Amino acid sequence: MAMAKEFIVAIELGSSKVTGIAGKKNLDGSITVLAVVQEESSSYIRRGVVYNIDKTMTALINIKKRLETLLHTKIQKVYVGVGGQSILGVKNVIVKDLPAEAIVDHNIVTELMDANRVMNYPEQEILDAITLEYKVDSQLQIDPVGIQCSRIEGNFLNILWRKSFYRNLNKCFVDAGISIAEMYIAPLALADSVLAEAERRAGCVLVDLGADTTTVSVYYKNVLRHLAVIPLGGANITRDIAVLQMEDREAEQMKLKYGSAYTDNADIDNTLMLPIDGEREVESRKFIDIVEGRLEEIVENVWFQVPAEYADKLLGGIILTGGGANMKNIERAFRNHTRIEKIRIAKSVNQTIDSTQPEVTARDCRLNTVLGLLAKGDMNCAGDEITNDLFNAGAAQTVDLDADANRPLRQANEKVGKGIVQTEAEKAAAEEEERRKREEEEEAKRIEEEARLEEERRQKRENSFFHKTVKMFKKFAISAISEEDE
Repeated sequence: MAMAKEFIVAIELGSSKVTGIAGKKNLDGSITVLAVVQEESSSYIRRGVVYNIDKTMTALINIKKRLETLLHTKIQKVYVGVGGQSILGVKNVIVKDLPAEAIVDHNIVTELMDANRVMNYPEQEILDAITLEYKVDSQLQIDPVGIQCSRIEGNFLNILWRKSFYRNLNKCFVDAGISIAEMYIAPLALADSVLAEAERRAGCVLVDLGADTTTVSVYYKNVLRHLAVIPLGGANITRDIAVLQMEDREAEQMKLKYGSAYTDNADIDNTLMLPIDGEREVESRKFIDIVEGRLEEIVENVWFQVPAEYADKLLGGIILTGGGANMKNIERAFRNHTRIEKIRIAKSVNQTIDSTQPEVTARDCRLNTVLGLLAKGDMNCAGDEITNDLFNAGAAQTVDLDADANRPLRQANEKVGKGIVQTEAEKAAAEEEERRKREEEEEAKRIEEEARLEEERRQKRENSFFHKTVKMFKKFAISAISEEDE
């Protein structure tokens, strides 16, 4: 009897493509990519978020079916990334005054975290809350437990997303009949897979140059300090080029062939013409000005997102990734504007990736986010086998993900600060559990209160004048009877 297959499936909903990927983790820590499929998405996903639920649902169904055909196995669940427009990191401070000479314990820290998580942001959903540090009296601490103080301050970075985007994304997967293993904040999964720990510790900026958006993540002392998504990307450059009287498809080809983020004035030939097709051409100077003008705007907006307190602490430099990072001289453009010398392009993820898939072997920054999601997976996503002719002898020895594909997901408190987003179903289940606990606590309090009131009434009766008088007569009567008996 053939062994059940084990693999992980991840889906990224990008502004230009929806990507589905399946892979298996090997014992040496490497990942073998088994299949990659993509669907064009610009007509229903804008700036990284779902705008047309029906078309997105259809694309997800197609992705799943195509992967199942390639894998000859049903897919039971998938890992999903949340990203795109309106994702924003907002700082929040929760303060608690303590009795004199109090010592901070885990309960106090949990209280601060809970108070932060219930913050209300109109029209926005808290996807996750990252603890930056605690201020214990006047000292900053990463772990305040066991420290004596009279005042503690929790500093948090709440990652927000529009509620409507959150609902639409969940609805697409529910309508497509695809179960979500876990939902991750895509920029955090990406950072975990492309940044070196030394970069995060020393201070760095991760810039993901996408089609419709550019995501900026600022790290310092190994903690995410700021997260923002700029509504500008490679597609903006393409649309600007199209103004030179050509179609978007032609403009995209021109950008890929001739586009440069920086061109030295001495290298510009004012007489040079660039061919669009066999009959038409554009002035090289005009083309260069358009590309550099929009690129400069993107770089300026990226640098504007770096908080002033970290701008001079970026010893880890700037790390560029995403499709836009493939543009010629992109490092030079960032270096010129930011004055940061240390700039590198993350062509692929830190994990060793084995694959024969051309999309993966290209190592062109485009699959880094979905590979980061794949690396996060620790549950078997495989269902029933369709045939038994795949993964035959000679395959690499793989990690036993989990024999029970239906094992319970991490508890809500285990997800906090790790970039894991609760799905609507999980959130509803957690709220129901919370409601049940509250009712049980209220019932226990009611019973306790009734018992207390009954005890008070009993003591009141015993202490009343009538009760004391009756008690005295009883005592007198017993005494009199005793004397008669004698």
